[in-house]
Amino acid sequence: MTATTRLWCEYALLPDGLAEHATIDIVDGRIDAIEVGTPRHPDGHRRSGLTIPGAANAHSHAFHRALRHRSQLGRGSFWTWREQMYAIAAALDPDTYHRLARAVFAEMVLAGYTTVGEFHYVHHTPGGRPYADPNAMADALTEAAADTGIRLTLLDTVYLHGGLGGDGYLPLSDRQRRFGDRSIDAWAERVSALPVDERRRVGAAIHSIRAVDPDAIAVVAGWAARRGAPLHAHVSEQPAENEQCLVTHGCTPVELLARHGAFDAAFTAVHATHLTERDITLLGEAGATVGLCPTTERDLGDGVGPARRLADAGVVLAIGSDSHAVIEPLEEARAIELDERLVRGERGCFTAADLFAATTAGHAALGWDDVGAIAVGQRADLVTMALDSPRTAGCSADSLVEAVVFAATSADVTHVMIDGRDIVEFGQHDRIDVAAELAAAIAEVVE
Repeated sequence: MTATTRLWCEYALLPDGLAEHATIDIVDGRIDAIEVGTPRHPDGHRRSGLTIPGAANAHSHAFHRALRHRSQLGRGSFWTWREQMYAIAAALDPDTYHRLARAVFAEMVLAGYTTVGEFHYVHHTPGGRPYADPNAMADALTEAAADTGIRLTLLDTVYLHGGLGGDGYLPLSDRQRRFGDRSIDAWAERVSALPVDERRRVGAAIHSIRAVDPDAIAVVAGWAARRGAPLHAHVSEQPAENEQCLVTHGCTPVELLARHGAFDAAFTAVHATHLTERDITLLGEAGATVGLCPTTERDLGDGVGPARRLADAGVVLAIGSDSHAVIEPLEEARAIELDERLVRGERGCFTAADLFAATTAGHAALGWDDVGAIAVGQRADLVTMALDSPRTAGCSADSLVEAVVFAATSADVTHVMIDGRDIVEFGQHDRIDVAAELAAAIAEVVE
């Protein structure tokens, strides 16, 4: 049976700009027709405010959400934060991971994310022994996403080594054993056994050049290229990573990845905070995406990435919430501009339209080319933002997009539709008490 829905939007952000009084017809989850300047139809669902395309979270570690408040005590750095992360990871099993990820993915939907790329590296039991089903943890994430309605790309992550030292690659520590497969071939065997599942797409991820050696980089890049699958990697998040790579390999992480075929796949460099000009050129020449995670990067003291220089070089910019210091797609987007202002001492480095584009670019980077715009033929992923909240009240049509980009938050999200189905109505998830589930799930994994 054909499912049809008609929405009447007070304002809608279309590919060619802002439209007033737009009627959107949706058939079987896709946009079938758009008409602008229409009176409200008697049979239409009204969307007061601004309706925008659903955002893509290009980089998520769901279990890091349990650290949000606990990591704010005392001083430290990325490396001290990592010790807290290991403790949370040790408490996960398929059941607790499912409940935690379900709550976190639901929080994402409430905020206006409709697709998530889960950079998944907690594969095995704490001692490193595979579960009876070697992909039990991946299945837990898949079920969690399906429960919440969010679209999932599972980025199954290679993690073979414990870091780089003076003599090369270090073995996995006891706390890292559950992240690693026995070898790159064992990783490929396990991931290739993941069944086809209409609820997810499967891509590959290189955890970092600290955890994956050059020969393994080539294998995972080839695996992704043969399947036309997304390939993501943490890149130059910390200066120490660059220094270790220069000592061991005589090049930067970007150069190492390029030398060993990573740029032959649909590549996304996550963070890319500490880059050389040569790195930026290589990423631009490859037409790569960079997944910026400004709220995490500032939370961990990582630094500010060269967003404007990357964009000028032809790199596509996307956003991710990474460790979920907050889950706010518009905050990630505006931070790209606001951080540039702090570095450059000038305003207007990116337009509001540029920043909106960063919220949707992750769909393609995660392997979903038919979502991310309010256009005929696209999947109907639609998010409506209130224009009468304390944050957005007083905006006018000539600056409405700017008002939403630079001031609105997840509290202003009134409706979220994914594949033509209403998941959030009037700020409430259709099946999940998000705050209650977050509290319960986090309590299970925190001592």
